[in-house]
Amino acid sequence: MLPEQIKNFREMVTLKDGAYVLLRALMHEDKARLTEFYKAISEDDLRFFHHNVKDEVLITGWCEDINYSQVLPVLALAKDRVVGNATLHFFDGPKRHIGEVRLFLARDYRKRGLGMKMIRALIDLARKQGLSILMAEVIADKTKVVKAFEQLGFRSNCVLDDYFMFPDGDQSDVVIMTMPLRPKVDEF
Repeated sequence: MLPEQIKNFREMVTLKDGAYVLLRALMHEDKARLTEFYKAISEDDLRFFHHNVKDEVLITGWCEDINYSQVLPVLALAKDRVVGNATLHFFDGPKRHIGEVRLFLARDYRKRGLGMKMIRALIDLARKQGLSILMAEVIADKTKVVKAFEQLGFRSNCVLDDYFMFPDGDQSDVVIMTMPLRPKVDEF
C-alpha cells in the first residue's frame, strides 16, 4: 500500500451504543489532538506505555516524522476528539513479514467495541501490506484483553515471566499473541 493510499484511509465505525467514530491515519496536523489525548491519561495507564506519552516533544516527533513504512498509526476520532490510537509496527530483515499491533483507548471509550474495530482495521491494513503474521504483547493479568485478541483470531503462543518492567521497577508477565494472516498450504 502506498503512503498516499494510507493517508486516504477512512473508515466510519458504529460502536455498540450507536456512537459513530472515524478511523483514519495520523497526519501532521493531529499534533494538538494527540497531545490532548495523551495529556488526559491517568498515571496508572501511563505505566503500561513503552514511552512517556505525556512528553509533548515525543508527540511532536511522532506527528512531524510520520513514516508509514515503519509505523502506521490509526486514530479514532469522535467529532474532533481523539479517543483511540492503534499502531501497526513494521520490522526489517528476517522479521519483515511480521507486524506488531498496539492499542490505547480513552477511558470513556473502553468496553464499547472500539478496540475490536481498531484492531480489525489494522488486520486489514496489514494484509494489504502483505504481512504474514501479526503479533501483540499483552500484560498477562489483563485477561479480558487477551480474550478480546483471541476473539479476533490471535492465539497465545507463550508467556514470558517478568518481561515487562513498570517505571517503579515492578514486573509483569507478558502473553505473546500471534495471528497468521495467510493460511499455510501443504503441497505434495
